[in-house]
Amino acid sequence: MCLAPETRGDSLQSLIRAEYASALVTLDLPASGELGPARRARLWDLEDKLHCPIIGTCLSMNELHGFARRFQISQPGADDFTLHVEVVGLARKRNPLSEAVQRHLEKKYRLSVARFAKLKTDQELRREWQACCARGEVAGPLWAICTHRSASAETCQQVYADLHMLSHQVGAGQAADTRRLAYLEKENVELKEGLRRELAALRRQLAAAEAGLADREAVCSEAALLRKRLARFESGEVMIEMGQRLLALQGSHERLLDSTRLLQEAERSLKEAREEARRAAADRDVMTAERDALLRVLELAQPAACAEPGGEACAGCPEALSARCVLYVGGRASLLAQYRQLAERLGITLIHHDGGLEESLSRLPELIRGADAVVCPTDRISHNAYYHVKSQCKRVGKPCLFYRGGGVSGFAAAMERLSRGEFSLAGPGEG
Repeated sequence: MCLAPETRGDSLQSLIRAEYASALVTLDLPASGELGPARRARLWDLEDKLHCPIIGTCLSMNELHGFARRFQISQPGADDFTLHVEVVGLARKRNPLSEAVQRHLEKKYRLSVARFAKLKTDQELRREWQACCARGEVAGPLWAICTHRSASAETCQQVYADLHMLSHQVGAGQAADTRRLAYLEKENVELKEGLRRELAALRRQLAAAEAGLADREAVCSEAALLRKRLARFESGEVMIEMGQRLLALQGSHERLLDSTRLLQEAERSLKEAREEARRAAADRDVMTAERDALLRVLELAQPAACAEPGGEACAGCPEALSARCVLYVGGRASLLAQYRQLAERLGITLIHHDGGLEESLSRLPELIRGADAVVCPTDRISHNAYYHVKSQCKRVGKPCLFYRGGGVSGFAAAMERLSRGEFSLAGPGEG
């Protein structure tokens, strides 16, 4: 708010009254169903009435003077009110000064802006503003809520009204505090004088009492009590008691350390058990996937198998196409028997080439020509064999399926894809 000192003239008071009168106009409410802004409002986007409280509350006078020197917006020696009015007027439009103030406020109150950004509804904004006012936190929430994309015109009006009344209360409170301080200072002087007189009287009474002390038996009794306490200290009884308490505390500390170690061991065991359970669940998922793939393959029709499945004669067999002869390149040699058993159950004659480990790659063209299709696990074959298979299949127009996974389940899935006509000459990322 533009609060002017009481020493200013009638013209200054007129400016203040005009500022308040223009600010009391209610903000225009958006039409029903109108969507909120797509982004947070900038300083120059706000209602004109909001610039005065924002500049006056969110910026200190030192910051205002810094902007004034930087942009040369006021004459040297200008008072604070004149500088405030000039900055408020410039903030209503987009210009280098308003952009600089916008960046400064965003940086200064970034924590408040981030906190209010989590609030999505107008009711939440209003409740948070009331909570901030109750805590005496005004400047940051004022900037955050006035620029919030979800803040309604009614909420901005409520914030403005609260800040308006707060400025009156602060001004009235300062005047009352000033009068109260003067009264308390006067009362303090009087109390100090009375206390000084009372202390002087007490000193005189004390001197008289000490001079006329006659009951020395009380003094001797007190001295005897002090001697007994001193004897306990000198005999070491007090030290023994303190030692016993210290030993008890040490025992409690050791038991606490043992409990802490047991808790840490239990936490480590729990972590290991969770990791083991996670690995078991992963193994279970893999085995389930393999089982499902095998079941789907086994459900396929079983055409008649070749008389010599997997023999050398399959390379040039004229009935290879009708017998559904498949060339398998690479894979795991230890699983070859299982590959063949699965192929036989599907009525497929399986020809195998190890991908160049022991067999020569020169045999691949002949085997490819004699097969109906070629399957190749890309993670169980050398790069050289891979490119040989790919180039030869393209040359003779032979269907080829590249896939990942050299296990039995991977082979079963590949056979299922072949049965559906899914094959290509693409690489491992596309096949």
